[in-house]
Parts: sequence; C-alpha cells; structure tokens
Amino acid sequence: MINEVSTSQKAVAITFDDGPNPIYTPEVLDIFAKAEGKATFFMIGEQMERYPEIVKEVAEQGHEIGNHTFSHPKLSELSPADCLSEIERNEEIIQELTGQLPVVFRPPYLDYNNDTISILKDKGYPMIGALNMEAQDWEQPGVEHILSASKKCVRNGSILIFHDGFGDRSQTIQAVKKLVFELKSEGYQLLTVSELLNLD
Repeated sequence: MINEVSTSQKAVAITFDDGPNPIYTPEVLDIFAKAEGKATFFMIGEQMERYPEIVKEVAEQGHEIGNHTFSHPKLSELSPADCLSEIERNEEIIQELTGQLPVVFRPPYLDYNNDTISILKDKGYPMIGALNMEAQDWEQPGVEHILSASKKCVRNGSILIFHDGFGDRSQTIQAVKKLVFELKSEGYQLLTVSELLNLD
C-alpha cells in the first residue's frame, strides 16, 4: 500500500473516493480549477453508470480517475474471481467513458488480502493508500478536524484521502477548499497520483 512517495519536490496528491456525485464532484472540480491543480478520483463503477457526464468532465479537465471497484465491496471477503470481476468491470466503464484505462487502484475500505495483492500485481496496479486516515472525513467529524488532521500529514510526496461520494460531503468540501489554498500559498504542487509516483 503506497501512502506517500519519496521526493524532494514540494508536491502532494489529493484524492477523492466513492464518486462521482452530482453535487460534490463539481465542487471539487471548481476548487482545483481555481487553484490550477490536479486531483485523483477513485470512482465506483455503479456511480459512474449513474453520472457518466461527470466522469467525462473530470477526465476532460485533466484529473486522474483511479479504479475503486464496481460496487465497493470488501475485497477480502470475495473469491479471487469475484475480486477480479469487480476490478475489470470498473476498468471497462472508465475506458468506455474516458478512452483511457485506469492505472492506479485503491481498495474499498482499504481492505485487502493476499489474493487481492496477487491480482493487482498481475494487473500491474499500484495499491494506493493515504497518510491522513485520522481525518476520517467520511465520519463528518467537523471541518476543523478534517483540516488539522490532514495538515499534520502534509510533506513532500504525501497522498491524502477525502470523499466526494456517499452522504453529506459538505464538511469535506469546506476543509479541502481551505487546505488546497493553504498548500498553494506554501508553494506545493497539486499533482495526480500517477504524476506523484513518477517523481519517485
């Protein structure tokens, strides 16, 4: 599980899970457009089928779309065949909507086992985690908690996790807005996960 990249460059990758969402994903796009940065969206296949236009918009704006499975199961509870199917169904949708195959993967709930690892190895996917798990933005713990817990994890090569899907994500949006502009003012580049991996 890759939570950060070793680099001397002032660069971080901010990621969003469980979208696309018709309210919050466009708000994230707006924040990153103003900051002239890029983000990575680990999207769920079922959501992409519901909101294909948002998927296309994300890709057109130069952000990365990562594989987050088709239906967001705990992969350690699936057979290897079902696990592979979850990953490949998601790939097909991303390729169909954007013309590109995803090249990074994040397991739902960051849950995996040895079967998952070998499937991802065969597929050539790096498994992407994050440093700021204590922010727990999915629990809606308050804007200040999300922001302060995430800022503690910022250094060259950090990967940060947030959510733009499932439930009310307004706290996340407010926290990310503040974080993004603070990082920009401190001279950090906002890169996609793939761009960050290439710095290693």
